[in-house]
Amino acid sequence: MRLECNNLNFTYPGSRTAVINNLSFSMKNPGFNSLFGPSGVGKTSLAKMIANSNFKCNYDIVTEDMDTILYSYNLERLPGWLSTGKHLNKVTSPENQSLKEQLIEIFELNDVLGSRFSKLSMGQQNRMNLIRYLMQDFDLLIMDESLANVDEKLRETIILAIKELFNDKMFLYISHNLMEVSKFCSQILVFGKSPGKKDCFVIEGQDCKKGYLLDKKQLDMTMLEIMNAF
Repeated sequence: MRLECNNLNFTYPGSRTAVINNLSFSMKNPGFNSLFGPSGVGKTSLAKMIANSNFKCNYDIVTEDMDTILYSYNLERLPGWLSTGKHLNKVTSPENQSLKEQLIEIFELNDVLGSRFSKLSMGQQNRMNLIRYLMQDFDLLIMDESLANVDEKLRETIILAIKELFNDKMFLYISHNLMEVSKFCSQILVFGKSPGKKDCFVIEGQDCKKGYLLDKKQLDMTMLEIMNAF
């Protein structure tokens, strides 16, 4: 598996300011990786370009051994005419029923399976939507603030479970939580504060997994390295 950008440029129609300017980076192998940086620097734009097959031309974006790329995002909504449990059933194959039930338990959503999506809290909505994507066939899943409005302890439980249960998949996690990204991600693409003007840097994270022994000194060094990359 390889995700790579080669001198990628992008400017929205009608704008004179490049959102992405001469971006080059490479991420290899399955794992939990991140796009990190302040708002407005191009993280979501890049994520949508990676997920959109129309952009993967002229080798600007390379997705080697990744046929199916999904993009999930905060505030994504499901139709209201079915219960959330029935929505999950529709996208879950028979062989994945056990996995679905396991994720529902881990994500703490058993009590809302009979409710319509609109009746859930924002954190519950995001968790339910994320399970919906995890039940689909994918090689790369982009999680754009997909765990927003979820408390810290549960987010950690969910991230560790995803890393364990989907260890043959690649993930791109977009979050503004510096410690979380540094702690759980393997490779972190750090964007500068000035859109289109500052290089991006790939920094090695701590890549903590279930049963990890966290080296707080190393975590502090990773966070400092990310901040200095700005």
